[in-house]
Amino acid sequence: MSRLFQPLTLRGLTLPNRIAVSPMCQYQAKDGVANDWHLVHLGGLAQGGAGLVMTEATAVVPEGRISPDDLGLWNEAQAEALARIVHFIASQGAVPGIQLAHAGRKASNPAPWKGSGSLSLAAGGWTPTAPSALPFDEGWTVPTALDEPGILAIIEAFMDAARRAVAAGFRVIEVHAAHGYLLHQFLSPLSNQRTDAYGGSFENRTRLVREVVGALRNILPEELPLFTRISATDWAEGGWTLDQSVALAKELKDLGVDLVDCSSGGLVPRAEIPLGPGYQVPFAARIRAEAGLPTGAVGLITDAEQAEQILAQDSADLILLGRELLRDPRWPLRAAKTLGADVAWPVSYLRARR
Repeated sequence: MSRLFQPLTLRGLTLPNRIAVSPMCQYQAKDGVANDWHLVHLGGLAQGGAGLVMTEATAVVPEGRISPDDLGLWNEAQAEALARIVHFIASQGAVPGIQLAHAGRKASNPAPWKGSGSLSLAAGGWTPTAPSALPFDEGWTVPTALDEPGILAIIEAFMDAARRAVAAGFRVIEVHAAHGYLLHQFLSPLSNQRTDAYGGSFENRTRLVREVVGALRNILPEELPLFTRISATDWAEGGWTLDQSVALAKELKDLGVDLVDCSSGGLVPRAEIPLGPGYQVPFAARIRAEAGLPTGAVGLITDAEQAEQILAQDSADLILLGRELLRDPRWPLRAAKTLGADVAWPVSYLRARR
C-alpha cells in the first residue's frame, strides 16, 4: 500500500492519509471572522482528499494578526463562523485542524498584494509587541517589548483560543512557533535580547514556547493531538539553529506535543535560503530520528512520488502541502491515481474518476 495513503494515528485521532493542508493566510477576514471565502477555500481542499485541513495562522488576540484581514479566535463570533467550516470539512471525511498564532513584531502588515512593511495607525495598523524593541526591518514599526504581565496574558490568550477551537469542533491544534512570528522571536537570539527569565540562555529563550505548549496540553482533551510548527533554522549567522531545534523538540515531546511541523526561516529579511525540491525535509528527518517524535515535512513538495519517497525513507510522518494545493486543490486525488491507491471520491465527482 502507498505510504502516503496509509492512516496516521496520533493519540485518539486517526488521519485518513498522510496529506495535510499547510496553514496559508488568505487575507479575506473582517474583524477576524471567517466568511464564505474560507468555507469554499478550506471546504474545497477537504473535497480534494487531504486527510488534514489546517486553517491559516489564526490570531489569539487582535494585535497578534499579521494583517487586519487575518482570521482570529479571541471571541465567540469568530468561533461560530469557524464551526460552520469545521462541520463541512468533517463531512467530507477530512480532519479539521487550526493553527493558533501571534505575529509579534511582524504584525500590522497589509495583505501581500497591497504592499509590504508596517501599516500606519491611519491606515488601520497598530503598534506590535515583541520580546525586544527590535523592528523586523528598516522602516518597520518598532515594537513594544512585552513585560511579564503581557507575556502571561498571551499564554492565557492561547489557552482561551484553544478552548474555543475545541468547542468549534477542531480536532488538531497547532502552535505556530515559526516564520519569525512571536514565539519564534522569543527563540532566536537575533530577535530576543531580553535579560530576564525569557531571554539569554537556551532555557530562557524557549521558556515561552514551553509554557504555551504545556498550558495547551493541560487543557486539551487527552485524545486530541497537539502540533507545534517551528522554523528549524533562521538561515542566519547567530540565529536559531537545527541543533537547537532538535533540543527543543525533545522538550516538546516531554510536554506532550505529538508532532513537530518542520519549516524554516522567516525571522530576518533577506536570509539566504537554498531553495530546492524538499529542501526542508532533512530537518524533519533529523528531528524525527533524534527527538523520537513524529514530524511533518513541508516546502517545495510537489509530486506524488516525491511525497511517497519522503515517507518511505522515514524522513517524516506527514506531508504538508501549501502552494501546490492552491494550484491543484484535487492533488490528493491525482496522487492516489499515480500511486495506485484506492481512495473515495466525492460522489458528485465520480464521473471524473476514470
